[in-house]
Amino acid sequence: MGFTTQVFLFVFFPVCLLSYIIVDKISGLKIIKGFLDKLRVRDILLIIFSLGFYMWTCFDNIFRLLFYILAVYLSALIISYIKEKGYSVNLIRQSDDNGGTVKKRVFLCIIPFVTAVILITGVLVYCNYSNFLIDCWNGLFGDSVPYKSIIAPLGISFITFSAISYLTDIYRWDASTGSFIDCLLYLSFFPKIISGPIVLWKDFQGQIKTRVVSLDDAVDGLNRIMIGFGKKIILADSFGACLSKIPLSGIDRITAAGTLILYMLQIYYDFAGYSDIAIGISKLFGFDFKENFNFPYRSKSITEFWRRWHISLGSWFREYIYFPLGGSRKGQGKTLRNLAVIFALTGIWHGAGWNYIIWGMINGIFAVVERVVQKKKYYVKTPSTVKYIFTMLVVMLFWQLFRYEKLEDISTLFGIIFGNITFENISFTWEYYYDLQIIVFVIIGIAGSTLLGSPKLIALKDKIIATKAGYLVQELLLLTVFVTAILFMVNSTYSPFIYFQY
Repeated sequence: MGFTTQVFLFVFFPVCLLSYIIVDKISGLKIIKGFLDKLRVRDILLIIFSLGFYMWTCFDNIFRLLFYILAVYLSALIISYIKEKGYSVNLIRQSDDNGGTVKKRVFLCIIPFVTAVILITGVLVYCNYSNFLIDCWNGLFGDSVPYKSIIAPLGISFITFSAISYLTDIYRWDASTGSFIDCLLYLSFFPKIISGPIVLWKDFQGQIKTRVVSLDDAVDGLNRIMIGFGKKIILADSFGACLSKIPLSGIDRITAAGTLILYMLQIYYDFAGYSDIAIGISKLFGFDFKENFNFPYRSKSITEFWRRWHISLGSWFREYIYFPLGGSRKGQGKTLRNLAVIFALTGIWHGAGWNYIIWGMINGIFAVVERVVQKKKYYVKTPSTVKYIFTMLVVMLFWQLFRYEKLEDISTLFGIIFGNITFENISFTWEYYYDLQIIVFVIIGIAGSTLLGSPKLIALKDKIIATKAGYLVQELLLLTVFVTAILFMVNSTYSPFIYFQY
């Protein structure tokens, strides 16, 4: 069940929200407040609806998910118990300075922690990468190991990262284990379970008991949902529908070049739209999640692009991989190594295929080079416009590694664009594929992903909506966008979110 389906919008979500509001109001009554707070009625209700949301996709997966969450919680209890008891061992080391011996205390909770993280990661590798690894093995050694028939559970990558965050924050004492209900709510919460955003446990736990929903929060949440629907259904799905009609043969150069822009806009509005809806829904239930996108197509470097794109994923990698490796504290060489590791893992996380690995490596190379030259005079003096155009060209060209699994398809596309491949018979020219509607949507898409991120325009917008008239105009515009998105949804073929596959 996706957010942009009629079942979710007209049945699941209204029933869930209405039930939550009723329970929340009843829980606020002084007579029974303490009793219902102890029963955790609000949280249990959210868990039930979250499990129902997940079960809609595949009934069998819900039992695997429950077992998975129980295993994670029991692992956390073991880690917490050993750490609280202070069980440790002293490792004797030879000192380099004076030849003496020093003792280093190591907590034994590292054993269940490492074991749990390896097992959790192993589940992800088995589900998402088994056939890729088999393919690599067969290619390297000439074997014919048969492929496995595996259907990965929906959202396994996001669930895995949340589980690792839960265990790591407990291991570091950044957060407590909480109850099983806390863990169950965190790992199953339906707005984020399938495609994020990836919320850290230490950020989530503090909001479980203290969350409240004010009128302003409710309005903000509804606004984000309406914006998300507009991004996804009106823009992303229109771009995707247009791309689906364009073949990889029998097209002209303009048509081929246009697909680069269309896909660049589609993948942004698809994922940013999902994030807006997820953040908006979460806000209606009292959870305040951090932004996942900050106008990445305004970036003047690949490094800046990754600070603005899929922010929650970048935060997770920094928190649990980059900083533990040493971050940027141990010299230039190790900093560059750490950056390379992060981008390699980012590519691998996105999918099991050489296209994703190459994409991660390319982004890593650019990030490493930018780190090396960032203080060089020639780089500092390079005009911002040049940096921006170069960055956007790199992003646009290499997004095609997401669009096509086969590298030869990408080679064919670029061959058409640069004139190396031509066709004698072109069935339809660019005018057929790019009608007035799609051109208008592209202009809106470009402006919305770039100009609207201007600090001056943001300040102007805030100034306008601070007035009653301006605020009313904003709400009417958002409502119009939302209604239009619903009409698009009802009258068009359903298109799943791109990031559902990761």
